[in-house]
Amino acid sequence: MMRALAKTAPGPGLELVERPLPRPGRGEVLLRVDAASICGTDHHLFEWDEWAADNLVPPRILGHELAGTVEALGAGVTRVKEGDLVGVESHIADWTCTQCRRGDAHLCRNLRVIGVHVDGGFAERVVIPETNAIESNGLDPAVVALQEPMGNAVHAAFVEPIEGRSVLVTGCGPIGLCAVGIAKAAGASLVIATDTEPYRLELARTMGADLALDATDPATEERIGEATGGDGVEVVLEMSGAPRALEQALRVTTRGGRISLLGIFSEAVAMELSDQVIMQGIRLHGIYGRRMYDTWERTQALLRSGALDVSPIITHRLDLAEWPTAFELIASRHAGKVVLRP
Repeated sequence: MMRALAKTAPGPGLELVERPLPRPGRGEVLLRVDAASICGTDHHLFEWDEWAADNLVPPRILGHELAGTVEALGAGVTRVKEGDLVGVESHIADWTCTQCRRGDAHLCRNLRVIGVHVDGGFAERVVIPETNAIESNGLDPAVVALQEPMGNAVHAAFVEPIEGRSVLVTGCGPIGLCAVGIAKAAGASLVIATDTEPYRLELARTMGADLALDATDPATEERIGEATGGDGVEVVLEMSGAPRALEQALRVTTRGGRISLLGIFSEAVAMELSDQVIMQGIRLHGIYGRRMYDTWERTQALLRSGALDVSPIITHRLDLAEWPTAFELIASRHAGKVVLRP
């Protein structure tokens, strides 16, 4: 038997339960979970909002950001071996749909998500497809787990060239903080971060932001203008999902700039498309997940090069039994990445 943190029934809350040890089937591997970090998605599932009710059928073990050591191999597994430390691509693709065949498996029509549609990593053991295991030997397990959300930021940043450009990151949660560090490591000429929490803005400075500004300060847009010589920023990485952040981003983006949209908006956003986008030549990129697998390769290259240190983002490491405290930290917004250690 093993401990696991699960959504056992519809409604708010989670429960620490005992479950049988899983066994790997054909093409699968069994992992001993070394680190599993909490994502905003997990908090939505914990609170049981409309999105959660539409996407998860209890009972289900949560957790899709994880690192684990391979303990057993199913039949047909040839790439990873026992003892490997691996990160986990949380999206399980069918590899047969049009999107998968054209190389966009992260947009698979029949996508399943570990910890939402199949059991996840808030447990002592988990079984995953070998295709979802990303060898990460030599890295801190907490950093290995962070590769999953960090990959979102890598995808958002590199959808177009970023080197030598001025960059604004709106929203300094863990993915936004990764984006700040990625932009600096990739050679952006200026990195500005905005948020509403002083705690997060200080973390953004630690990650290398040249300016970290309160998004609610009336002087923020003027300061962005001054920092860019009155031209505005060339790249926006929108990580907050806050309508006001996007509205502000559109006002401070230079003509011909681009905006990568990763944050999920909980409400409709009104935009003056003619004046703010079309006539300004602004390019909007919808970003979902990570490209499989070139984003993972870029992510690992950044980490292994020494150009990017994400350890300041990992602010709390707790035992699985301390999960109520972990979720309280996430709700408080006074934490970076919170890691559970099963």
